[in-house]
Amino acid sequence: MRNSLPPNPQIDANGALTHLLSIDGLPREIVLNILDTASSFLEVSDRDVKKVPLLRGKSVFNLFFENSTRTRTTFEIAAKRLSADVINLDVARSSTSKGETLLDTIDNLVSMHADMFVVRHVSSGAPYLIADHLNRLGRSDIHVINAGDGRHAHPTQGLLDMFTIRHYKKDFSGLRIAIVGDILHSRVARSDIRALSALGATEIRLIGPKTLLPAEMDIAGTRVFNSLREGIRDCDVVIMLRLQSERMNGALLPSAREYFNCYGLTPEVLALASPDAIVMHPGPMNRGVEIDSEVADGPQAVILNQVTFGIAIRMAVMSLLAGN
Repeated sequence: MRNSLPPNPQIDANGALTHLLSIDGLPREIVLNILDTASSFLEVSDRDVKKVPLLRGKSVFNLFFENSTRTRTTFEIAAKRLSADVINLDVARSSTSKGETLLDTIDNLVSMHADMFVVRHVSSGAPYLIADHLNRLGRSDIHVINAGDGRHAHPTQGLLDMFTIRHYKKDFSGLRIAIVGDILHSRVARSDIRALSALGATEIRLIGPKTLLPAEMDIAGTRVFNSLREGIRDCDVVIMLRLQSERMNGALLPSAREYFNCYGLTPEVLALASPDAIVMHPGPMNRGVEIDSEVADGPQAVILNQVTFGIAIRMAVMSLLAGN
């Protein structure tokens, strides 16, 4: 995968959303529109018939070239609740495993009348490459959603995190938000930082060991802490991140036990945050590594609600891309 990403093709000449590839570059108005639209979809989950016809007759292809359970499942549920036909590509048995290029795979699926691609890929920029290819083909009727690409971005996770924060805190102004852990390898952290900056969060704190923090140029506008106790003090929102061992080259940490002793969120450490602070986690959680079970299952944790909100956010994105 090439290192330099193509120009952002997310917005058309009329300012409408054509693809969702990254929160970076999205106008604040579009971000708020997605959050507001998701609010209208929350009640669908409480109906006896959990469906609306907004994507009836549309074909949504889930192309997950990287393992996922939570993201893939919520995208599938979201598409089905919008009445779309959902096709899950079995990547392990697909032609890409036999040497077919990514874009040749896309061309074949386009010929099968795909309307939307949900793409998760180990390489940063893969969804951009697909969107750029479709734009060159003049296929503005086919939309791409980035479900996570390498270390680059995870926009729907960032949006559902923003939805969660707004649900509990109402407004972003005045909020002190801590993002804790493996920020260097986290596409979620990058998407959250972009979204929080766009929505006017007062202070974004990044907390972690020096080996797991990105270069200064990548974290402009944030405050960096190497001490969890110092960084979490008086915070209103605490976002814990998973240690992404699969993306680490070499040993960046002594051991999981030592990491937990320094950066694990325990009730004692959480007590240093604001009394009404909420605790978030994009999942999957490593209990006893980045978070203590007493915190994960405690009253301040909103982790399972994030999953529920994720369905509404993904319904909103798909609906807006389809022009509804």
